[in-house]
Amino acid sequence: MPHADSANVIPGTAPMKGVLLAWRRALRAQFSGRMLLLSLVPLLLSLTLWGVAMWSGLQPLLDWLHGLFADYGGFDTSNSMLGMLGLGMLKVMVVPLLAIALLLPLMIASSLLFMGIVAMPAIERHVSGRHFPKLEKKEGGSFIGSLAINLGSSAAFALLWLFTLPLYAVPPLAWLVQASLWAWVTSRVMSYDALAAHASPAERQALMRRCRPALLAIGLASGLAGALPGIAWMGGALISVVLFPVLALVSLWLYIMIFLFAGLWFQYYCLQALEEWRAPQVIPRPQSDTFM
Repeated sequence: MPHADSANVIPGTAPMKGVLLAWRRALRAQFSGRMLLLSLVPLLLSLTLWGVAMWSGLQPLLDWLHGLFADYGGFDTSNSMLGMLGLGMLKVMVVPLLAIALLLPLMIASSLLFMGIVAMPAIERHVSGRHFPKLEKKEGGSFIGSLAINLGSSAAFALLWLFTLPLYAVPPLAWLVQASLWAWVTSRVMSYDALAAHASPAERQALMRRCRPALLAIGLASGLAGALPGIAWMGGALISVVLFPVLALVSLWLYIMIFLFAGLWFQYYCLQALEEWRAPQVIPRPQSDTFM
């Protein structure tokens, strides 16, 4: 972190300046052979976890929700609410839609967890080795720290998601709210992972405060794209319950690809910001006028 006189030093450039440059770099790297191969690891882990869960637990979950609705008058309540909204045709899909809504945040959270633990260290090595080879590593983060922030943020994300379920009645509002949740969770998780190897704890905290608008902007842009698979999945459920497993697998793949791009975007931006933070521009003092 710069220690020079703040009157003579500008620590780095404007926080938003590097967002587009990092986006272009991430877009180029996204479809490289190495990154596509890297995406297979969290994808296979997610597919294995949720493939087994959907195969063995989907029907019991549907049966449990159906019994819960029947015992507590949930069908009457949901039918009247859907009728008031002009969506009476959806009453036969209430239980499947609720099952999807409960599973979706858990699937997203698990994908984010696998990305943070498995993919982000490899992304950091790829980006730093190609574009920031001289940037000093201060090892301010750790695997335990990454695991803790991934688990805590993913759990909070899943819980907050559940509170926003009623917003699915207004898809545009649901999209914006969920994108905002993505902005918060990705800026928290991926910023830590992006700076863990190179920044000291003090540098990481200072950069995350200073660059918060840019980090949230990257998270929000990623979130707007990341909310689409969930809305598409909910819409596809209206067609047939049989499509649940297929839509779930497709959604997992889309989430992994979106998380991969977001990880690259955060990595490029954070390392560029750290490099500029350590190499501030010095503004020369204006010379005093002299008189003959």
